[in-house]
Amino acid sequence: MSDDVFLPGVSVAHVRARLAAAGGDEIGSGKFASPESSAALAVNAFGWFVERPTDLPPLPGTEAMGVPGHVDVEYCARFPWSGGRHPWLDAVVITPTHLIGVESKRFEPFRDTKMVSLSSAYDRPVWGERMGRFAAMRDALRSHELKFRHLDAAQLVKHAFGLVTDGRRLSRRPVLFYLYAEPKERGTHTIAAEDHRRHRDEIAAFARQVDGDEVRFLSASYRDWIDAAPPNADAAAHLVRLRQRFEL
Repeated sequence: MSDDVFLPGVSVAHVRARLAAAGGDEIGSGKFASPESSAALAVNAFGWFVERPTDLPPLPGTEAMGVPGHVDVEYCARFPWSGGRHPWLDAVVITPTHLIGVESKRFEPFRDTKMVSLSSAYDRPVWGERMGRFAAMRDALRSHELKFRHLDAAQLVKHAFGLVTDGRRLSRRPVLFYLYAEPKERGTHTIAAEDHRRHRDEIAAFARQVDGDEVRFLSASYRDWIDAAPPNADAAAHLVRLRQRFEL
């Protein structure tokens, strides 16, 4: 894989190491170099800030959570047990008070059929009293009482369970941030405005269902994040390149 897939200023060696350590074999499989790679968008967006965490523009809704002291890509939010698989988020932002795990999406909401795979391990009574809404979401997804066409809600539930555990370990308040692109086309096919509207509606519905739990759920589009970014010449230049490269 050529370094050309990385934008100027991204910590290439560090990002490569993080991708290699994570599940999914993004580099070896060739997925990272694909024109549809979601990982490429996320690591280019946040990889630039690994060495410049204080320059990261706040994600919408996190402005009062403090200045980041640590930004990284491919973050494993571990469950409170050793074996089995643990969720990997696309990025993490750690402030003096909050642990913000970022799940980034690009074409996935308009491409993949959303599967619900939530084993009995997620029923263990380890999440705490303030995770009842996420637990209810888990059960509603399993029973098909709730169905989402574009939103991978089961993945978000897993991430929330990992973040609540890591938040307690790090003495930080956990936040799950859903950051998404809104591509106009996928290959030669136009993505309908109705699909984008439905995706946003599903995000809002999920947010209402889990509101009030220990893990706070927030969301924004990449466009909204970039447009709201405060002036910082170097960071602004990076975000302009990001917007151009990934047509945000």
